[in-house]
Amino acid sequence: MLPDFSDIFDRYEALVAEVDTVFAKVAEQHPKCVTCEKGCSDCCHALFDLSLVEAMYLNKSFIENFGDGEGRSNIIIRANEADRKSYKLKRQAYRDSQAGVDTQTILENMARERLRCPLLGTGESCELYQHRPITCRLYGIPTAIGGKAHTCGKAAFEKGKPYPTVHMDKIQDRLIALSQEIADRVQSKFSELSGVFVPVSMALLTVYDEQYLGVRTPKKDAEK
Repeated sequence: MLPDFSDIFDRYEALVAEVDTVFAKVAEQHPKCVTCEKGCSDCCHALFDLSLVEAMYLNKSFIENFGDGEGRSNIIIRANEADRKSYKLKRQAYRDSQAGVDTQTILENMARERLRCPLLGTGESCELYQHRPITCRLYGIPTAIGGKAHTCGKAAFEKGKPYPTVHMDKIQDRLIALSQEIADRVQSKFSELSGVFVPVSMALLTVYDEQYLGVRTPKKDAEK
């Protein structure tokens, strides 16, 4: 049986609240630049991965909000389709890397791909909006990853002008730290567990059980 992760998820939710506050502040300061509105799903076609803590939190929220009905089945079908497409894109990125294509070009090529999120419903709205990942929450305001600036193509921020910018590397460090807490709590035999990142589709499809997390059991340890 898995241990209780509720306190770790509480700290993740606290980080989410911080992120929401930052977004609201930037939107208040630059209302003409932040063009996010209901019905816009541009951010729902972006290719990105989730840390372990985010993936497990999203998975838990999915299970809690959907039973065994048609809604759940439809999301699972879309997740399977998205996961196959994501795998093909990453395989292509790997082949490009082996062929000598520089990392920046590979990232730019992947950024141009449109991969529909399995949680995007027929009404162009997120079916787990209240539990959406941090990347989704910050899409629409300036961010920086590895020192390189990014912003939504539909936003009205002008290139070259100074704007408040969220440094995603710092947020990822905090997410990895929470993921490490999960790994430590289960005494995982997988040393790389806290550094595993998966797309939304895989987060929805994965069963986060003792086997996946590499939980050490007293019986197995005794046998060794």
